[in-house]
Amino acid sequence: MRFKNSTRLIAAAAVLALLGAACGGDDDDPGDVTAAFVLVGPVGDAGWNWAHDQGRQYAEDETGATTLFVESVPENAEDFKAVAIDYIENEDADVIFGTSFGYMDPMLELAEEYPDVVFEHASGYKMNDSNFGNYFGRMYQPRYLSGMAAGAMTETGRLGYVAAFPIPEVIRGINAFTLGVREVNPTAEVHVVWTSTWFDPAVEGDSAKALLESGADVIAMHQDSTAAGVEAQNAGARWVAYNSDMREFAPDAFITAPVWNWGPRYAATIEAVADDSYTPGSYWGGMADGIVDLAPLADDVPSGIADRINEVSEQIREGEWDVFTGEIRGQDGAVRVAEGATMTDGDMLGMDWFVEGVVGDPGA
Repeated sequence: MRFKNSTRLIAAAAVLALLGAACGGDDDDPGDVTAAFVLVGPVGDAGWNWAHDQGRQYAEDETGATTLFVESVPENAEDFKAVAIDYIENEDADVIFGTSFGYMDPMLELAEEYPDVVFEHASGYKMNDSNFGNYFGRMYQPRYLSGMAAGAMTETGRLGYVAAFPIPEVIRGINAFTLGVREVNPTAEVHVVWTSTWFDPAVEGDSAKALLESGADVIAMHQDSTAAGVEAQNAGARWVAYNSDMREFAPDAFITAPVWNWGPRYAATIEAVADDSYTPGSYWGGMADGIVDLAPLADDVPSGIADRINEVSEQIREGEWDVFTGEIRGQDGAVRVAEGATMTDGDMLGMDWFVEGVVGDPGA
């Protein structure tokens, strides 16, 4: 989604190098692979599901594979299994991509039941040694950059964050955003509201409106619809979107957005299935791979801040610095990451605490 072909090709090459050597299809031609995508929401959400569907279409164009998808499958074992089994037994699917956290356990069970099918799970952490792996992106990196832009744009020093569920993925994003905000605006606060939904425009909009009415003048989000942005624009406030470059839905409010580009990953996986080189792993790519990035900034972001964002972005891409490098303090003021230390992937993936500057309960 916000990436040019050259970036995609580089990302595809990087991903291919990570997809080792063991399980998969029976033919070297990716055009003979059938890949099925199970989505938790509608592809028209302009967000998470739209981004995955853009990745599906990219992979189909790049590889010639047959791709199938189903929308709005609930995160429970019964519904997921029914859809996946239908794809396997009636559509001869060679690989199943499950694109939401709640699909993890039923995918693991099906991987054992169907050893000749590859199962790839987005955002999870479980895998086996033959045909079930997981993949995700270091979205916290562009989240931090978006926080820098947001911190420069707030006038009240009070920002709102409409957040789906209190899981490590979402908490990590809130923390990264807040650290970015506070790099340019050290006393600003980020107020969090939990919605307990990934996609519900009414709930998302109401949550954004409540934050705006409480004094927030910038709204960020970890949600799948554009409702928070619409409410921000209606209130004359500003908005940091998520998943894709959503500026067309609230152009006066839009500042930027951390975005996904799943296509190269999907193409690489399909190619590995085709040539029997697939091996399961835990892929967690970053901005250097192109799987995550930052949408172009609004024109009114101060040039000095824009230049600084570009500098930090380059440091991240080159591996010179990463977001969760200390000193970092928690909400209670206690040091959680020492000066000069960087959190391990394991600690980041299990994050269950908020950094200083966040107002809200990480366990709500």
